[in-house]
Amino acid sequence: MVIFLIKLVVFDLDNVIIDGEAIDEIGKIAGVEKEVMEITEKAMQGDVDFESSIRERVKLLKGTAVEDIKKVADELPLMEGAEETVKTLKEKGYLVAVISGSFDLVAEPVKEKLGIDYLFCNRLHEEDGILTGEVSGPLVEKSKYDVLCGILEKEGISPRECVAVGDGANDISMIEAARLGIAFNAKPALRKKADAVVEDKDLRKILPIIEKVAEADDKLNKMSYDEVMELKNEYEDKLSAIASERDELNKKAREMKELRDNLNSELRETLNRAVELRDKRNEINSQVEENKKLRDQINKEIRKLEWSSGGRDRIKIENEIKRIDKIIETRVLDINKENELVKTANELRKKLMKIQEDDETREKALELRKKSEEYHEKVVALSEEAQGYHEKMLEYFRKTDEIRKKADEAHEKFLEFRRMASEKHEEFKSTLGEIRQINERINALRSENRSARRRESREKDIEEKERAREIYEKFKEGKKLTKDEILLLQKHRIV
Repeated sequence: MVIFLIKLVVFDLDNVIIDGEAIDEIGKIAGVEKEVMEITEKAMQGDVDFESSIRERVKLLKGTAVEDIKKVADELPLMEGAEETVKTLKEKGYLVAVISGSFDLVAEPVKEKLGIDYLFCNRLHEEDGILTGEVSGPLVEKSKYDVLCGILEKEGISPRECVAVGDGANDISMIEAARLGIAFNAKPALRKKADAVVEDKDLRKILPIIEKVAEADDKLNKMSYDEVMELKNEYEDKLSAIASERDELNKKAREMKELRDNLNSELRETLNRAVELRDKRNEINSQVEENKKLRDQINKEIRKLEWSSGGRDRIKIENEIKRIDKIIETRVLDINKENELVKTANELRKKLMKIQEDDETREKALELRKKSEEYHEKVVALSEEAQGYHEKMLEYFRKTDEIRKKADEAHEKFLEFRRMASEKHEEFKSTLGEIRQINERINALRSENRSARRRESREKDIEEKERAREIYEKFKEGKKLTKDEILLLQKHRIV
């Protein structure tokens, strides 16, 4: 008995046979590209049902000229490798079908060009060459599975003799029903359901997948019952090992995710603390600037008083004081250097006071200098405090860099483990599919064996009846019968 030899390959049209989404391209010429694409994406992801989405999108196309749509259809490129793939499949004797929610204006030229055996799609309604916004067809109210069943019934083949290739959520029904479901550059919703996944936009990539399945079926068909049972045991052991590896990878992925999340939480806390320290530093630096301004204002007053006193030495000292003050005002100095210059300036001012002739002026200058020193002391104290917060802030920012690096590393490991687990799961699904085929082959062989036993039993019964009739004739002739001969007569109720 031959089982599961592929006889039909069915494709979606948009983004599978043709490289693009026809309705999105039509939406461009209708001026509703954005609205149409948004609905298309929701439908492909499985967020809205296909019937509602197609009717809603077609309504947006109302008023579009049919001739413009035909031009769009002519410009839509075939998917890379589409012609070669269809040609190869047909040469191998497979039927090729397209089941699509797209439209006849787009699909019919593709059918003719590629020699597709079956095409099922929707029809855009028009009046006087203008779209009415209405649509009808098998893919409006029915699922792709329903349409596929019609083809299978007509051809007298089973879903287990079919390959389905699609890219969106509306392909799930036929993907799940088929012997082999292939997700071609597909949305996540379909990828989860498919037996195989093709990432590259080259339709030829599906050929070795189909060939592998066909070869596996052929090999399985040639095996004896004992060989198939041995193969089943091998695959079950393989499945168990794959499941263990997948579960371990998922465990590691969860661990990395937890570590990443904990590190990110720590990162947020550390970053918040660093920001708090920065804000505190900035607040204190503002106070430093305020006290500097007050100190500098007083120093200006002191210089004015000093300038009012005469003397050659006084001018010399004043010039030096000006030079130092300019350095302090115009240059960025560390606190120690600034303190040193301020100290020098103060000493010069003291000398200046000694040579002042006006006691009243000298007294006022001394009072102002005292205030200046008080403000400077505040500047020094606050600067030191700000520096402390600054250093702590830098420490926390350095810590955030370290934590962020660890969190990024954990995230990369999480993604890697998740990818590896996903690959293992795909291998698990593939192996499970192989076991399913092996089990069906076992059932077929058991059925064959039962049929053979029944056939042998019938043949044996016929032979025994013939033998019983011969024994009965012997009995009628008065010949002596053996015990076995008597039992045979009784069994077939000849006596």
